[in-house]
Amino acid sequence: MNERKNELKAAIEAILFVAGEAVSGTKLANTLSISGNELDELIASLQDDLQQNGSGLALIKIAGGYRLCTKAKLAPYLQKFTQVVDKKLSQPLLETLSIIAFKQPVTKQEIEEIRGVNSDKILRRLLERDLIQEIGRKKVIGRPILYGTTSLFLQCFGLNDLKDLPELPSTSYEEREKIYQESNLFAGMDMTETEDAQN
Repeated sequence: MNERKNELKAAIEAILFVAGEAVSGTKLANTLSISGNELDELIASLQDDLQQNGSGLALIKIAGGYRLCTKAKLAPYLQKFTQVVDKKLSQPLLETLSIIAFKQPVTKQEIEEIRGVNSDKILRRLLERDLIQEIGRKKVIGRPILYGTTSLFLQCFGLNDLKDLPELPSTSYEEREKIYQESNLFAGMDMTETEDAQN
């Protein structure tokens, strides 16, 4: 029994290592031919193993699935090894990303009404980074594109689900629009290869 359990845990670890991104519980369970409850037990046991053995890896639940990642306390060593200098997203990128995260699905026009400036370049950069995506078209004249956040957005900002976003305070419409404009929601998060601030 223990041998089978250890083999399944090793398989989960190997799958997540090879995937390099979040893998859904359903996909893991189907791959291993086990039930959801059995998977939950194996995940919990593997998490304990990684913690107790002082591993540099952690198994986390994120973006609706599971992923192996390095522990935050080891970041200085990894940064020195890769010699990658993290840069924060520019304020315009953060501002636009915050608007999309809270108001999705949202059109470019709606974003620009809040920001007060053209957002073509900003949206293009967010799309290039796979932080946002086109999720449909609004059923109005012109059928404008609707934007929403991606699974990578959740992973980058340590969210399991959009429900994990902090709630905005109860305010008037005008005050909420100002919050979107001045939002610093993701300002503490570091991203690589960030462009200089754009209008």
